[in-house]
Amino acid sequence: MALLIHVLAAAFGTGSWIAINGLWVELPLIVPEIPEGWYLPSYLTIIIQFANVGPLFVTMMHKFFPRKLSESGVIYVIVCLGIVACFLLPFFWKVTSMFAGALHSTALLILTFFLSLVDCTSSVTFLPFMTHLQPKYLTSYFIGEGLSGLIPGLVALGQGVGVVKCVNMTTNTTVSVPPNSTGGSSYDIVAQYQPANFPPKVFFFFLSGMMALCLVAFILLNYLPESHHHRETSKYVQQTEAANGGVDLTKMEVAEQRPMISPSDSQREARAKAIFGTGKYSCLEMVLIFLVLAWVNALTNAVLPSVQSYSCLPYGNLAYHLSAALGAMANPLACFIAMFYPNRSLRLMGFLVLTGTGIGSYIMTMAALSPCPWLVHTQLGSILIVMSWILFVGTLSYVKVMIGIILRDEGHSALVWCGAMVQLGSMLGALTMFPLVSIYSLFRSGDPCNTKCLL
Repeated sequence: MALLIHVLAAAFGTGSWIAINGLWVELPLIVPEIPEGWYLPSYLTIIIQFANVGPLFVTMMHKFFPRKLSESGVIYVIVCLGIVACFLLPFFWKVTSMFAGALHSTALLILTFFLSLVDCTSSVTFLPFMTHLQPKYLTSYFIGEGLSGLIPGLVALGQGVGVVKCVNMTTNTTVSVPPNSTGGSSYDIVAQYQPANFPPKVFFFFLSGMMALCLVAFILLNYLPESHHHRETSKYVQQTEAANGGVDLTKMEVAEQRPMISPSDSQREARAKAIFGTGKYSCLEMVLIFLVLAWVNALTNAVLPSVQSYSCLPYGNLAYHLSAALGAMANPLACFIAMFYPNRSLRLMGFLVLTGTGIGSYIMTMAALSPCPWLVHTQLGSILIVMSWILFVGTLSYVKVMIGIILRDEGHSALVWCGAMVQLGSMLGALTMFPLVSIYSLFRSGDPCNTKCLL
């Protein structure tokens, strides 16, 4: 039965970001069919930030009106909304209309907003819901969250998204020639994207099915008799702290054994200085943990993904796809390792954050040097960029799980703010990179078929 709950927790976590992740990996097939073209990623970035009204609303309700908002009710609403939006995409994603004097994919953009609303709001509802289960199931949830990026990526690879063939293309050129002569011609090696094995319509139905699976898992976690044996209510009691402006801070205190001697003054002082419940971490340490959480999510969810193609494509199409696929696999693998080797050490966390940030700096440097990064057109360069993406995602994914375990011990309210900081970090990262990539064009695309670089 414990294995069943682990599987259900992972399936529940898969629905957290699978809709938006699926939309991103399908872009190579979508953009040739819509008027926005490759400007669509810029539109998606802004739409996702607008969708942060969802987590903002939930967080403010927890802050000012504790216990007034039904967490399970919100989850039912957003998951059902995600199912409907994904189901409508196959029928309306090509529908266009005039807006602001230009042709736009209005239906696609509106449905994208609702999908973003679902995924963004899941950060402040799915994680707090996991406090109802024993701590060991939180890691399974994080594995599912990692699979929300891996599964659509693997399906897209099977679909043939982004498969490139380098072909010789003859280009006619007009030159100054005698009247009775013809123009010259030149030969270029250009990249041609191959047709997909199945259309985007089928892929969108698949996303709708995955969201339906998430709903089924959530229902079973709520009502399956076996799941009630794995609840936390038998071990912990919840207490509401009247201080802190009426914030509902959930303290998870052991109720099985009560000490015969009252806590020492130092323990009481530590609890008084703590933001949440256990008193194990000081106020300064908790602030540091939340700042690290925002930084890590800014890097992994916005900053580095926005330049992934710039960092990888100069090394070839194979390096690009391996970086995307294996990097996505590193996320659930790191969560799986954390299931057997959980760690709460702040020193280890700091070391991993510095290591991941250093690797991310190398990736950013290669993106800035595109289309001629270091060791371009060499096997060593391709290996280094692929390994960098794997280590970057894996290292910082483990940090996310570490923080999740720490905040899980601090209670429900800590996980609500955890989700809020995840969204805040992602938003700041996206708003920082959007003008650099889309407005000022500081990065230049690398051609997978390019065989020369100007030194």
